[in-house]
Amino acid sequence: MKPVTNELMLALMGDMREAAGAEILPRFRAITADTIRAKTAADDIVTDADIAAERVLSQRLAERLPGITIVGEEVVSDDASILTRLADADLAAVIDPVDGTWHFAHGVPMFGSILAIVSGGETIAGLIHYPILGDFLVARRGEGAWHVAADGTKTRLSVAAPTPIDQIHGFIPLHMFEPDLQAKLAPRVLRFLRTTTWRCSAWEYRMLATGAMGFCLNESLKPWDHAAGVLIHAEAGGFAATMARETYRPTMTEGHLLAAPDEASWKAIRDALS
Repeated sequence: MKPVTNELMLALMGDMREAAGAEILPRFRAITADTIRAKTAADDIVTDADIAAERVLSQRLAERLPGITIVGEEVVSDDASILTRLADADLAAVIDPVDGTWHFAHGVPMFGSILAIVSGGETIAGLIHYPILGDFLVARRGEGAWHVAADGTKTRLSVAAPTPIDQIHGFIPLHMFEPDLQAKLAPRVLRFLRTTTWRCSAWEYRMLATGAMGFCLNESLKPWDHAAGVLIHAEAGGFAATMARETYRPTMTEGHLLAAPDEASWKAIRDALS
């Protein structure tokens, strides 16, 4: 497994700031009909900012880490076979250039950029950048999870304290599950104090890692949504696994991922949803 140094983390943060400043922020609230396109559905969209920011980050990563495998959301959208390279890559970068594209395209400042560094099929570093705020959530395996403010101030992150089911807040994107599972889940979400969805993994993982929200049940396992966030959440003290009790790896493509404050909470939440 390749090491990720503090110097490399700082350099990657600089690259993400550069991509945001050059390609994302200038396009925010400046979206036009010819700079936005649908992908798999009317609400699954891509903008020029996604494509340009991914290109900049990919170039910087290739220069900084020669030979690294790049797995970007937008490149995979054009060529799904690229995703298969992640499992065998000695060192790979998983990029979501603009997570929360729907928000971004509609002028809502709830979006972020996500970067995970993967070695041997395991995430060893995760970075989430919030261009509007100028801050980051970052983690290296075994080194804790941190909020890095725009001025560089670092604060260690910690997930929410375990609470009874009827007192916990969580994210469940009910509309995204297949119809038969929606019907089963719908009455069960009433067992929690509150559930919602923000349509943005970058912000949902922020709420989990800072303790603002307790749990999240995810409908899909796209690596650009979860590879960085699961590591940050774990390093902040959280526990995550699929509903089948499989430990998450960024190479996974099937299953529903549940993240919770600890293993006991995870089991209680899973039981409530099952």
